[in-house]
Amino acid sequence: MIPVPNLMPALPEIFVFGMACVILVADVFRSERAPLLPYALAQLTLIGAAALTALGDERGYAFGQMFVADELSVLLKLGVYAVTFVVFAYSRDYLQARGMYRGEYFVLGLFGVVGMMVMVSASHFLTLYLGLELLSLSLYAMVAFQRDSALATEAAMKYFVLGAMASGMLLYGMSMIYGVTGSLELSAVAHAVAGIGADDIVLVFGLVFIVVGVAFKLGAVPFHMWVPDVYHGAPSAVTLYVGTAPELAAFALVIRLLIDGLEDLAGAWQGMLVVLAVLSMALGNVIAIAQSNIKRMLAYSAISHMGFLLLGILSATPAGYSAGLFYVLTYAAMSAAAFGMVILLSRSGFEAERLEDFKGLNQRSPWHAFLMLIVMFSMAGVPPTVGFYAKLLVIQSVVSAGLVWLAVLSVLFAVIGAYYYLRIVKLMYFDEPAEVTPPIAAPREFRFLLGANALLLVAVMPWVGDVIDWCNAAIRSLP
Repeated sequence: MIPVPNLMPALPEIFVFGMACVILVADVFRSERAPLLPYALAQLTLIGAAALTALGDERGYAFGQMFVADELSVLLKLGVYAVTFVVFAYSRDYLQARGMYRGEYFVLGLFGVVGMMVMVSASHFLTLYLGLELLSLSLYAMVAFQRDSALATEAAMKYFVLGAMASGMLLYGMSMIYGVTGSLELSAVAHAVAGIGADDIVLVFGLVFIVVGVAFKLGAVPFHMWVPDVYHGAPSAVTLYVGTAPELAAFALVIRLLIDGLEDLAGAWQGMLVVLAVLSMALGNVIAIAQSNIKRMLAYSAISHMGFLLLGILSATPAGYSAGLFYVLTYAAMSAAAFGMVILLSRSGFEAERLEDFKGLNQRSPWHAFLMLIVMFSMAGVPPTVGFYAKLLVIQSVVSAGLVWLAVLSVLFAVIGAYYYLRIVKLMYFDEPAEVTPPIAAPREFRFLLGANALLLVAVMPWVGDVIDWCNAAIRSLP
């Protein structure tokens, strides 16, 4: 008799994938009287998946130890649902105003969510790779969503070609690890690596290729070339998606590969991550100063934030991993609010992509200028925002690891980075508007969600200890 596999740990993934297929079919037969059907179904899918994930009591492995449901995967999945919910809500009116409102946007977004969910629950190299490719293919298609835009098409082609090269690197590294350890299961690989040690040259070469693949997915320097072009070329609604939830999956990619599988090679990958972190913080912060396009500025800002994220990982301690997890959750919330403001100021036929478009925002709308001020302060790491606490935690982890010089360097780069965030504040409060602009018009639910998103960056501070405890518990669940 063939045993029935236990599918309960993967029930949220099955639900989201099934609903994405349902929305795809429903959109084909959608009546013109129900234009919001794909959007409403997509949001209900995310709410349902969150309920299944939070209330589900099935923890453990599935599909022959290839899939794991643990505390880390639960926390990251809830983060992915929440951020994607906000992204869809911000995107709806933007897409409608530009004639791009199609069900495919939400279907591709949900397929990308499934890819992220598989990545955060992977306990096998192949599962991790399948999740990564599902997410990547969805992102390539979404970047090219505005088909008549040469800029978007070029960005999608560049993203696809460079992404394929990075995937090849990652796959080649995995094959070399398999050749040495004889397994693709992360726990078995970790056990084999502990016995072999870091002296095996093939093992180290495999690690190098894996770190290169991971660095590309994170957008870390010198594998960052795709980030500014994709952020700039894609429609703002797609940039919002690319720059938020996938960062949570990228963090899971690092944790599952380097911590779950190859932690005994920490002495080898720590040095590589130090180089990537320093280059990312330096180049990201310095080049962002020269940008006049806010989407490109936020792209280089993202590169520098990935450098700070790597500070937590390279400390190779549970406290550092927890700090990295807290950092990526904070960054996803900050990035969603920043791109939400870009979308808010845009209107049909006009994209608020230049820094000058923020001139005199305080005169036009003091409330939205205040919200943007909170977002910029949090990204810069100004107290009492949650961004300050996130930077403080990763720097503390580096100090605890004995890398004081790196902590000093990261503080220096954080000060340099504060310049371009504060420049936005200066434009909003001290400059006159560049031209006569119509009043900001956005649906009430959009403005409410954006306000809650931005205020959360300050309002969460009394409970930040609880969030840290959740991050610590998630890291402790790792094998």
